[in-house]
Amino acid sequence: MEGRTFLVTGANSGIGRALAEALAARRARLVLLARSEARMMPVLEGMRARFPDLDAMFLHADVSDLSSVRRAAESFLATGRPLDVLVNNAGVAGTNGLSRDGFDLTYATNHIGPFLLTELLLSRLRASAEGRIVNISSMAHLRPKAVDWSVLSRRTVAKRSGFADYAMTKLMNVLHAKELARRLAGTTVTTYALHPGAVASNVWRALPKPLQVVLKLFMLSNEQGARTPLYCATAPELRGVSGRYYDKCRESRCNPLADDEALGRELWERTEQLVAS
Repeated sequence: MEGRTFLVTGANSGIGRALAEALAARRARLVLLARSEARMMPVLEGMRARFPDLDAMFLHADVSDLSSVRRAAESFLATGRPLDVLVNNAGVAGTNGLSRDGFDLTYATNHIGPFLLTELLLSRLRASAEGRIVNISSMAHLRPKAVDWSVLSRRTVAKRSGFADYAMTKLMNVLHAKELARRLAGTTVTTYALHPGAVASNVWRALPKPLQVVLKLFMLSNEQGARTPLYCATAPELRGVSGRYYDKCRESRCNPLADDEALGRELWERTEQLVAS
């Protein structure tokens, strides 16, 4: 991994932090994106203490806020740094709020913001000899039987998003990766979507505290949850493989909806309109 640059979103905690630490141990260059500098800097300082030669920078952004995503992308591109791998890790479940742009917070954080970030950084990824885009999805994406496009509409009144909303955003992550693979065919950039396992990460932060405590008793550690993202981001045997879905570091069956090319194209076009407006 030495000499390759990885940008990881949601890097201050959970799977993102565990993945960043695993990459740092492999001498990768890191760009760590997070909403809170106050929470990110102690993590980064701790990593620098463990890995004195670490080449890492902090990038501030709230992926649910499209203006924040644009500023972060502009800041990164202005550095002139290369980018070899983008890991869209930041996510949330069970929210009860709207983004600054008026979208349901779960959809803004898990799909719309990452879609825009990927678009803005794509030129830098295409310049890599082996660019990769890794979307951290979930086996929850298997649940939806159809797509209701109204979930992507702007709103004026917030409502609590349930597991069905979380599952829909995770299906969108897989659809996004597969549509990207089709659009990037013939380039040096490949894409992956994956289930990290049921992980006791900060993705559950919007749920009531007592429920979080009970759920996390039965979940994997963040380090365990980082194994499949690390595999998709780095495994040499995946070179040239694109648009697949993984679980436990192996290719796995995905929701049949995710293989619907018309659905992937429609998601792309609808989301492109949202971020443009």
